[in-house]
Amino acid sequence: MEVSTTEISTIEIRKEKSTIEEKTLRSAALFLVLLSAVVCIMLPYLPTLHTREVEAREERLAEEEYAESQIAMQDLAIKETGASAMEGQLRIRLPEGVEGSSIEVNNDYVTQTVRVEIPETDMAYFDSYPVTGDSNYIDALSYTRQGEEGVVEVVTNQVYEIRTEYDSEYYYFNFLTPQEVYDKVVVIDAGHGGRAPGATKQGINEKDIDLAIVLQLQKIFEESDENIGVYYTRTDDSNPTFDQRVQLANKSNADLFISVHNNSTKSGRMSGTKGTQVMYDETSEAGKQFAQICLEEVTSEIGSVNKGLVKGDEIYIIRTSEVPVALIEVGFMTNREELALLNSEEYQRQTAQGIYNAVIRAFEEGY
Repeated sequence: MEVSTTEISTIEIRKEKSTIEEKTLRSAALFLVLLSAVVCIMLPYLPTLHTREVEAREERLAEEEYAESQIAMQDLAIKETGASAMEGQLRIRLPEGVEGSSIEVNNDYVTQTVRVEIPETDMAYFDSYPVTGDSNYIDALSYTRQGEEGVVEVVTNQVYEIRTEYDSEYYYFNFLTPQEVYDKVVVIDAGHGGRAPGATKQGINEKDIDLAIVLQLQKIFEESDENIGVYYTRTDDSNPTFDQRVQLANKSNADLFISVHNNSTKSGRMSGTKGTQVMYDETSEAGKQFAQICLEEVTSEIGSVNKGLVKGDEIYIIRTSEVPVALIEVGFMTNREELALLNSEEYQRQTAQGIYNAVIRAFEEGY
């Protein structure tokens, strides 16, 4: 039987289409295999990537808020003095008719900025009477005018306690490290704040619960007889950047660093999951032991479910802290029963007491 040229061409076309289809299927199968392999490799990192994304968004918000709070300043110079009596000290000459008692000084530990308000001064005054003293403690010195006040800002290279004194001619600033003033130093961080509310459930913001617990803790420390220096990243609805929070611990050379947060399920839906977790630095055995102390003391005080320790190096303030750090997830806001407790003043006070107990126990154990 003869086969026509047309039939031969049709058969060849069909063969060619079949070959192309087979190649396409093989390519698709190979792509799916590679995609599955990539997903399997990336799967363990997806929670970390999500955490980093959330952190980046909150950090942008914090940086925006901080930038909006800044005012334009003009640089000032420090006139160095060779006198040993001026070591660790700055000196500002008082304007004529202005007494030292009228000078207002505010030390912002979070940004390491000392703000000095001086009546009857302008930029020209500092040309005639420059700031004198030891510049080894200073990163920046600047001036602005606000209403009738001259404002000098001193940005220090670490956290200092400022001791001031004055005579008829000068106002003196003495820089002391926290360790020169206190037996032990602790930094307490209330999570989130400002435009970063954290988890929000049933009209309740995590940032408000975190802050309420920290304010209760502040009362406990203030009533304590212990000579412990406690520095807070925030005591209001502000939102320091992550770097400002952790640098408060690092630049104060703190003995302990605690960040207070509250949890939610990954889906964000209400559930039966409840209890307390504490995140820790995977690279620090001392940090892990401190986190365990916090977990035991808080759960003991509030009677919550102990949900154990959680590795926390994906969290910026944990992986960059140079001191033992514990991030306490007090409870789950996605659990109705626990949310009601977390939003109650008594439970907040009990939580604060548990955190205080953890600090005291850690110091007793050699931290």
